[in-house]
Amino acid sequence: MIEDSRIHKILYGGDYNPEQWPEDVWEEDMRLFKLAGIDTVTLNTFSWAALQPNETTYNFEKLDKIMDMAEENGLHVCMATSTAAHPAWMARKYPDVLRMDHNGIQRKFGSRHNSCPNSPTYRKYSVILAEKLAKRYKDRKSITAWHISNEYGGECYCENCEKAFRVWLQKKYHTVENLNQAWNTAFWGHTFYDWDDVVLPDMRSEHFGEDRTNFQGISLDYRRFNSDSILECYQLEYDAIKEVIPDAQITTNLMNFYKGLDYQKWAKNMDFVSWDNYPTNQDPYSRMAMSHDLMRSLKQGKPFALMEQTPSVTNWQSYNALKRPGVMRLWSFQAVAHGSDTVLFFQMRRSIGACEKFHGAVIDHVGNEHTRVFREIAKLGRELEKLGDGILGSRSDAKAAILFDWDNWWALEYSAGPSCDLKYLDEIFSYYRALEEQNYPVDFVSVEDDLEQYEIVIAPVLYMTKPGCDERIRRFVSNGGTFIATYFSGIVDDHDLVITGGYPGKLRDILGIWVEESDALPKDASNSFTYNGKKYPATLLCDLSHLEGAVQIGFYEQDFYAGMPAITVNTYGKGKAYYVATRSNEEFYKDFLKDCLDEKKIRSLYPQEGDIEVTKRWKGNKSYTFVLNHGDESKKILFTEVCTDLLTDVKYQKDDYADLSGKGVMILEGELS
Repeated sequence: MIEDSRIHKILYGGDYNPEQWPEDVWEEDMRLFKLAGIDTVTLNTFSWAALQPNETTYNFEKLDKIMDMAEENGLHVCMATSTAAHPAWMARKYPDVLRMDHNGIQRKFGSRHNSCPNSPTYRKYSVILAEKLAKRYKDRKSITAWHISNEYGGECYCENCEKAFRVWLQKKYHTVENLNQAWNTAFWGHTFYDWDDVVLPDMRSEHFGEDRTNFQGISLDYRRFNSDSILECYQLEYDAIKEVIPDAQITTNLMNFYKGLDYQKWAKNMDFVSWDNYPTNQDPYSRMAMSHDLMRSLKQGKPFALMEQTPSVTNWQSYNALKRPGVMRLWSFQAVAHGSDTVLFFQMRRSIGACEKFHGAVIDHVGNEHTRVFREIAKLGRELEKLGDGILGSRSDAKAAILFDWDNWWALEYSAGPSCDLKYLDEIFSYYRALEEQNYPVDFVSVEDDLEQYEIVIAPVLYMTKPGCDERIRRFVSNGGTFIATYFSGIVDDHDLVITGGYPGKLRDILGIWVEESDALPKDASNSFTYNGKKYPATLLCDLSHLEGAVQIGFYEQDFYAGMPAITVNTYGKGKAYYVATRSNEEFYKDFLKDCLDEKKIRSLYPQEGDIEVTKRWKGNKSYTFVLNHGDESKKILFTEVCTDLLTDVKYQKDDYADLSGKGVMILEGELS
């Protein structure tokens, strides 16, 4: 949430690049923005080359003029620092700024995400630019937020990174002996004698594919180091701005479940979370909802900012299908439903050249308001104006949470076995989807978070058990919580070293089982198991376990392990811990999780499944229930309380029915009794 007393509604607008156009076009843009209800623009995102044409010259005159125009037209400004792509002169004069790829080939000038995060040149000039921007525009009242760089990502394997990696390792491990132990370098005679022996894990050393490595510990630490290195670049600019403007609200736009950066760590250094939403038309609505819920959860439930989405078409997908009528509005309100206090687009005016010339925009190449997309945007603008500030700052109230951890993601998918088809996000989504599509609110938690506010915590494939994680789970279950773990959990510690003494390691007493071995099933093979008298498929992995206090509530039906536990439950203290020993289908996850939620007396926000998504935000004594119809057909909606649709002003009584059109939205305001 952007903390600014001048904000009285959901911010509406997005990325604006007037420097790409002559000034007479700017005036027309302002007219069109007013027609569309646009009140916010993100400026200066990729202007470094224009702002700094050489090492010593800075030119802010055009940006000054753009800022004057924004203020004259009453626009809020999100000021970007332009450091996502360095200028050509820098690459020519200081080649250390250029990244080296996974194959050891140094890149030339071009593209973006193109700066080495450990380049002294990049760090020097990016910070100077951020500081100059802050000093020049610190008194501009139109600036509501600062936006550092853009969609951070990528990796570098150059000598500067290698040297910095050694320093990072020394701070973490202190001695080479500790490093050798953590990485198990006795394997294959990889013992290091000196810090200078350490090289980056790439195709020249440990890797034999992008995600295939001979030494998981080395590659895992490089992932951590790379995320930390890029975070340091962000932090240097952040500090430079804060030195000039202590109360500045600063962010950078994240990219949902982006594997390369540990967003849980990054969020601690962001004043508010923002992110860019670019699903395909084929994505289930629950997949988009999962990303929104992650973003909300990164700051312990605080509202986030939807920084980018396309108004119509995404240019970089294989098939650039249009958003069908009503979908832009529907997906915008879905973001708000899950915690966004902004609806922002990329981009305001469609560019005429380069790779994003066919990416959607508020103002199309035709340059006027007479397009389907513009009419939809103007309608949404009027609705957001009508909503005012009531929803701003409101929060969700989830009783179920999914434990998610970037280190676990990296380590699991670096693992040489048990199955190349085991993907962390697939397992996370299986459980999330079963909750979301039954209209149960869901949060995401990290392994460092307190779990006590939840009734149920689910940890799909918790392969890595970090220090303290098992104690938090143990305390949570002892105090009455329900914990759900799955196959291939509790296997390794935070160095990716196997925890000996029997799987699932430190979770063994909580779950009351001992897992002896795991059977990896090829894609065309399956087993089956029975739960509550119903048969479900068992695929991917089948853990073969023995009871150590737990009770078997589901059993395998085939192969030599027929009759062995597939689902178990263990009473631990005042709570329960379930173990799901195999992967199954959507029907099982919905049935099983509903049983667990019913047992804890957690009610769905709306019992009807299918295309109807229902979420709720709370603020003071008022609730805001979002009813979203993701289907094409009209659906009858049952009202469970007295409420008013804020979009139509229609009031409903308890047990009333109303039709909600395909792609339709209701926002129902109610009061606590």
